[in-house]
Formats: sequence, C-alpha cells, structure tokens
Amino acid sequence: MAECDISQDPEQDATDDAMLLPVAEVDPNSDRCQALRKLSHIRLYKKRWFILIVVCLLNSSNAMLWICFAPVADLTAKHYTCSMDIVNYLSLVYLVISIPVGFLASWLLDTLGLNYAIIISSWLNMTGSIVRSASDIAFINTGKSNLVYLFVGQSICAVAQPLVLFVPAKLAAVWFPEHQRATANMIASMSNPFGIFLANILSPVIASHDKSIPLLHGVYGIPAVLACILATAGVNEKAPLTPPSVSAVNSTSEPFFTGLKQLMKNKAYIILMICFGSGLGIFTSFSAFLEQILCFNGYSNFISGLCGALFIVFGAIGALLCGLYVDRTKKFTETVKISFALTALTVIAFAVASNLKKVAPLLVVICSLLGLFGFAIYPISMELAVECSYPVGEGSSTGLAFISGQVQGLIFMVLFQSLAKPYATSPLSSCGMNQTEIYDWSISTLVMAGICSIGACIFIIFFHTDYKRLKAEVAIENENPEEPLIQA
Repeated sequence: MAECDISQDPEQDATDDAMLLPVAEVDPNSDRCQALRKLSHIRLYKKRWFILIVVCLLNSSNAMLWICFAPVADLTAKHYTCSMDIVNYLSLVYLVISIPVGFLASWLLDTLGLNYAIIISSWLNMTGSIVRSASDIAFINTGKSNLVYLFVGQSICAVAQPLVLFVPAKLAAVWFPEHQRATANMIASMSNPFGIFLANILSPVIASHDKSIPLLHGVYGIPAVLACILATAGVNEKAPLTPPSVSAVNSTSEPFFTGLKQLMKNKAYIILMICFGSGLGIFTSFSAFLEQILCFNGYSNFISGLCGALFIVFGAIGALLCGLYVDRTKKFTETVKISFALTALTVIAFAVASNLKKVAPLLVVICSLLGLFGFAIYPISMELAVECSYPVGEGSSTGLAFISGQVQGLIFMVLFQSLAKPYATSPLSSCGMNQTEIYDWSISTLVMAGICSIGACIFIIFFHTDYKRLKAEVAIENENPEEPLIQA
C-alpha cells in the first residue's frame, strides 16, 4: 500500500507535519500523488480574465486580417488591378501556410507553454499587418510589387493563425476551473468569428470605392498593434502558480510525439477530427465566398455583409448558450450531435435560397440560423477533443483537429471555385463593373450542402466516447473532497 502526502507543497520542508492519504498501488512521487498535493492548494487568479481579453483581441485581429478583403473582393481586384482569383488567394494563403505550421504550433504550445504561444503569435500578427500596409505606400512600390508586399504580409499573418486558434482550449485548461472551462473556451474561440463579423461590417463601410482600400490596412492594423503590446507587457507566465483544477496539473503530461501516436489510435478522436474539420472547412469557404455567391443573383455588398455579420452574431449567441449549458450538464456529445444535424439542414436551405433572386430577407434569416447552430459546434468540439483524448496535451488534440479543418478548407475552396461556372457580365449582377465575367456558384453551394450532410451523418452515427478528463478529476477529487477553491 503506497501513500500520498497531500498536506504540503512539494517545495516545503519535508519535516512539516503531514496528513497521509492511502492510495493503493501508487508511487508517492507519481503524477497522481502530485495532483493530490496540488489539489490542496487550488486557487483562481483574476489575471485569467486579462489573459482571456488579450487572446480574444489577438484572435479577432487575426481573423479580420484574414477575411477583410472578401466582403469587398470586387473593389480589391479593381484597386490592385488583378483578377478575383488573386483576391481569393489572399484567403487561401492562410489555409496553405497554416497546415505545415500547425504541427509546429502544437509542439510549441504543449512544450514551451501558453505565454510563448501568445507573445510569438502577437508579434507575427502585428508584423504581417505592417508589411501588408506597405503595398499601398507609393514610393516603395514599382510595377506589381504592391501585390508582393500584400501577399508577404498576409503570409506572416497566416503563420500566426495556428497559434492563435490553438490557444483557447489550452488557456481554458491551464487558467480556468472545471465549471468555467467550456465558457472560457467559447469566449476565446468565438472571438475569431467575431473578427470575421467586424470585417464583414467594416469593410463595405470603409471601402465604398477602390481608392479606400489603403484605409482598410490602417483600420485593421490598430488592434494588431494593441494586442502585441498587451501580450508582450502582460502575458509573462506559462501557468498560474497554483492550478485551477486537478487536470491542469498534467495538462501536458504526454510527450508531443507520444501524444500524436495516441491520437491516431483513438477512434473517437479520429471521427471528431474528420467531421469537425469538414465543418470548419465548409465555414471557411462560406465566409470567403459569401459575397461572390450572392452577387451573382444581384445582391449587393451590403446584403452579403449583413448576412455575414448576422451569421457571426447569432453564432456567438448559439455558442454562448451551448457553452453555459455544457458547463452545467457536461453533455458535450449530445450538444454537438444536435447542432451538427441542424447545421446540415440549414446549409441545404442556403444552397436553395442563394440561387433565388429577390429573397434577401430569407437569406438573412437562413444565415442567422446557420450561425446559431453551426458555431455552437466550434468551442464544444474543442472541449470534446480534449475530453476524449486526455491526457494528451490540449495543444496537440485541438491543433490536429484544426489542421484537419485547414486541409479540408483548402480542398473545399479550390473545389468550390473550380465548380463555379463563368458567365458573361449582366446588368442584374452586382459583382463589380470592372469584372469581365462573373461566376454562378449554384453547383458549389449544392456540393457544400452535400458534404455538410455527410459529415453530420457520420458524426451522429459513429461518434461515441468517455469523458476521460472529467473522470480523472472526479477520481482524484473523491480522494480529497473538502478542499476549498480560493479566489486570488
């Protein structure tokens, strides 16, 4: 019979009086005993809210830099004297770069820690926004060099994206208690689509004509600089001095490559990774192509911007409600399955309505419902990925799921763009007078609906898992049930 000394901090003098708790077949120096010792010192720090704010600002800024040209794709093409395909590549470059960088980001997050991930990504994000702005500085541009600065800056921002996207689950696990994790993850995760929302609102307002494109760079550069300053000055700890929960003690207990091997042998995780990735890829394509899909049937940039904005607003509402619900009930699987089914139905409705003329109110309602149901999947799936793969580190489990989303998003964007059929310009179109041809996206939207439906069916039928992290916490807490939670 082994024993765990849980009355003292591991760094305290060993001669202190100690209360011994018997634990069968356990090494006193094991991770389990260390968790029991840590449990007697659990406390919450107010600084977790500051770090959450910084992560939200960084996430929003990176998303705005990614999607800011999509709502005004026609004006961007006119300003830089390029084709619409070139404008679409500004979104695609994020997906292309984030795939190989994603593995490095997962390693960095689980190995070096949360603070390094936040600071490095904030500097990359700010640097990229500054380099992009150089594309509209006349004296340093010659010929087509403005596009070079634009793509180099966009690429630097793309390098930051994996770190930005992988941080929320790690932040929730390391700084927040069990009853706040899903909510904290939801807030941090939804700040990314909130940035997309702001871009959909601000870009058509700021860039009413192509000469206003340089102003976009300045407006979207401000939050990037602010996030970098706050991160560098205020995020200086890898983790709080004492953990907010038992699982936080071992949040990176598995070595990085060992964790990846375990994930590839985890059937439930593989199903989640593929289905979540397909949903993320669909939503990425939807955000990037929404203006082009709608303008073919005569809908203005204002309507597409409104649809994109309400898509995010109602998505935040859905994610908030589901986050609070899951924090109370722990019904991760049921929530994601229901959301998946409703999302698939709504994507089908969009595929039909987007090919009709003069149904703007219907499109607005459908896009709102798509956000309400679809974004509920986002943060809850991240928590579910950690639950079904524990004790693999959060950076690895969430990072691999996001990499799956980026790979599928890249495939979907190329596929949907290739399925769009070119048409001669028409007076009914609102796709920009400078375009020599426009594109019919009807086939693309139908394929989009089909992919989403297949993904929902696979997840609903085949995904089953135990909540491993919660079970581990309950087992340890039952051995030391009366420890108070201290607010600091």
